[in-house]
Amino acid sequence: MAEQHPELPLENSPQPHGFEEDVEVRGHIIDSLILPKVLDCITNLGGSFAIKNISIGQERTDPSFALVQVRAATDHLLQTILAQIADHGAVATLASDCQVIEADIPGTFPEGFYSTTNQQTEVRLAGKWQPVADQEMDCGISVNHKGGQARCVPMTDVKVGMPIVVGHAGVRVFPLERTRQGHAFGFMNSAVSTEKPKGVVIRQIAELLYAHRKSAGKSLLVGGPAIVHTGSGELVCELIRGGYIHKLFAGNALATHDIEQSLFGTSLGVNLREGSLADAGHEHHLRAINRVRRVGSIRKAVEQGIITSGIMYECVKNGVEFLLAGSIRDDGPLPDVITDALENQRQMRLAIRDVSFCLMIATTLHSIAVGNLLPASVKVVCVDINPSTVIKLNDRGSFQTVGLVTDVEPFLRALVEEVKRLEKN
Repeated sequence: MAEQHPELPLENSPQPHGFEEDVEVRGHIIDSLILPKVLDCITNLGGSFAIKNISIGQERTDPSFALVQVRAATDHLLQTILAQIADHGAVATLASDCQVIEADIPGTFPEGFYSTTNQQTEVRLAGKWQPVADQEMDCGISVNHKGGQARCVPMTDVKVGMPIVVGHAGVRVFPLERTRQGHAFGFMNSAVSTEKPKGVVIRQIAELLYAHRKSAGKSLLVGGPAIVHTGSGELVCELIRGGYIHKLFAGNALATHDIEQSLFGTSLGVNLREGSLADAGHEHHLRAINRVRRVGSIRKAVEQGIITSGIMYECVKNGVEFLLAGSIRDDGPLPDVITDALENQRQMRLAIRDVSFCLMIATTLHSIAVGNLLPASVKVVCVDINPSTVIKLNDRGSFQTVGLVTDVEPFLRALVEEVKRLEKN
C-alpha cells in the first residue's frame, strides 16, 4: 500500500519563476535517495521546485511516485536543470520524441549530443519508449527509426549520416536503486575503508562466483601482475579450474610474469619460493616473452609443452577467454597483446556483453578502463592495497563498485576457501 498526498505543496521557494515544467520520478525514490538528489540538483543550479503530488510506498517492495514542478528564471536555465535531473530519472510529463541529428564528421558527435551514463536508459521513438542497447557511460546514442532501435555508440565509431540523439528531450534514465537484500553490495558500495568486515564481503563474492559458475551470466577477472608477484597465481588457477572465472582481462605484465614463473620459477627475477634473487633473474621476463614470440602465441606455447603451469596455461586448458591490453611501457610484448588502444576498447566491449559480475584485483588502469565500459547493473568488486583505485572508480561513475583495501594473497586465499566451503555444502 502507498500513502497518497495529492495536495502536498512542498516548495523550496515562495517566489514564482517565469518558466516551469512538471516532471515525474518513480521507483524506490526515497530509500535510494533519488528524490533528494533531484531536489538538490534543482536548487544547486538556481531553480526552485514544488512537489505537487507524492505517493510513498509503505513496504520495502512498494515503489513511490512524485510529481514535481520545476521552476527557473529563464528557459535556458530550465532546460539545463531538466537535462541534469533527467540523469536521476526525472522525466517530463509532456513527453516528446527524442531529437536526432545526423553525424556530419566521422568519429565526431553533433554538437549538443546526449552524453550517456552507465545506467539503464530509454529513448522515445514514434511515441514509444525503446531501451538503449549496449549501455555504457561517456557515449552517444544512435537510433534506427525503421527498426525502432537505439544503442550506445562510442565517439570513434561514429560514421557520417549516423542518426545521433541530441539534447535530453525524449530520453529517460532508470537510476540503479539501492539493493533490497541488505547485504555487502548494499551497505558498503559507496565507502572505501580498511576497516570493513572483509569476511562478509568475501563470502558474498564467493556466493556470486558460485552462482555464476553455471548460469547465463559470466564472471570477469581483471587482474594485475601483483597476483603473480605475491605468489597468488595458484589461487587464481584454482578458481579457473573450478569454473569460477569465465574471462580474464589483463596486460602484458601479468601474462609475462605468470609465464616467467612457469618457465623459471621467478617473477621479476625473484624466486617466489625462497624470496631470493635468481642469478641473471632480471633477464627472465624478457626470455619468457622471447620464447613465446618464437612459437607465435601463448596457446601454441601451451600446446607445444613450453608453458606447463600458471594462469595463462589454465586459461588455455579450460577455455577461459583472455584479452591482454598493451601499454607504452611493455617489454616485448607477448604476441597475444593488443597494442592498439582503440582496438582494445572494441574487443573489451564485445567481451563484456554477457558479463554480470566483475572482480578487479590489483590493477588501477585496467580497473578504471573496464569500469568505464560496464553498465551499472554489473556488480563490481575491486580489491587493491591502494584505496585510491576504488576511489577513482567511484569518481569516474562506477558507483556500483564494492572496494576492499587489502593484500591480494590473503584475499584470494580466503575466497578460495569460501568457494570450497560452498561446494561441500
